[in-house]
Amino acid sequence: QVQLVESGGGLVQAGDSLRLSCAASGRTFSRYSMGWFRQAPGKEREFVAGIGWINGNTVYADSVKGRFTISKDSAKNTVYLQMNSLKPEDTALYYCAATSSIVVVTTTRYDYWGQGTPVTVSS
Repeated sequence: QVQLVESGGGLVQAGDSLRLSCAASGRTFSRYSMGWFRQAPGKEREFVAGIGWINGNTVYADSVKGRFTISKDSAKNTVYLQMNSLKPEDTALYYCAATSSIVVVTTTRYDYWGQGTPVTVSS
């Protein structure tokens, strides 16, 4: 199976930046996409950003477009989420996910999930 481990979360102030990392290991896929999701307390898990591993195509939620950037390092089997101009509403547990689909999936129907890394943005 695929193991995903997120890191980089923390407590920051509004306007600050933070970079999350997700390292993948285990079973490999000939093609797949990876994404970032977030879930605030009492809220539904929502799609944040996704990237196609092969084609490099990226997709962003409207709420983070222009502020967040998803990228990958194929040699390290790692995907990143650069978060700039953070807002209190960005506070959530951020999850990394992977799917065998080459097309970025914006729903929660991913095959593998990490344990999450918390991001707290104070006002």
